[in-house]
Amino acid sequence: MFGISDGLVSNVALILGMAGANSSAGAVRLAGLAGLIGGAFSMATGEYISMRAQSELMERELDVERQALRHEPEVERKELAALYESRGLDAELAEELSVKMMRNPEIALETHAREELGINPKETGKPLEAAFASFFTFALGAFIPLLPWLFTDGTRATLWSVALGAVGAFSVGGALSVFTGRSWLWSASRQLLISSAAAGITYLVGHLVGAS
Repeated sequence: MFGISDGLVSNVALILGMAGANSSAGAVRLAGLAGLIGGAFSMATGEYISMRAQSELMERELDVERQALRHEPEVERKELAALYESRGLDAELAEELSVKMMRNPEIALETHAREELGINPKETGKPLEAAFASFFTFALGAFIPLLPWLFTDGTRATLWSVALGAVGAFSVGGALSVFTGRSWLWSASRQLLISSAAAGITYLVGHLVGAS
C-alpha cells in the first residue's frame, strides 16, 4: 500500500506539473515514464540498502551474543534469570528456567536474542524480496496517472490523470484503514487531500514557470 501510494502521489504530481507548464504530450509522457522507472528503482534501492543494513546489524548483534554465550555462559545465564525475574517470575523458577534454556546452544541464543535484543534469529529480513516488492508497487501506483497519456493528450489527458489519481488515492487510503483500524472514510479522505495538495501545488508551479 505504501509503495503504491508513493508512486501515485509522486507521479501524479510530476505529470500534472509538466501538464501545467503546457508541455507537449510527448514531454509529459517521457516525464511520467522517467518518474515511474526512476522512482521505482530509487524505492527498490533504498529498501534493499535499508533492509540489508538492518539484517547485517541483527547478524552482528547475534554474533556478539553467540560469542558471549560461548565464553561467558554463566554470566549470560544470570542475565537471563534476572530478566525473567524482572518480568514477574519468582527467583527459584527464574533460575530453573534459565538453566534449562542454556542447555541447548541454539535455544539459548534464540532466547537471549528474543528477550534481550528483541530479535528473531530466524527472521533477520529479506532485502531482495523487499526491493522487488517496492519496485513493483511503486511502479503500479506511478502508472495510474500516466495511463491516459498513452492514449490521448492535452486537457482530456490531464483531466483523466486527475480523475484516476483521485480514485487511486481514495482507494489506497481506504485500503490502509484495514491495517490501521481507523475510519475508512477518514483514511481515504486524508489520502485524497494529501495527494490533491501535492498535485495542485506542482501543477501551479509548472503553470507559473512554464515549459520555456
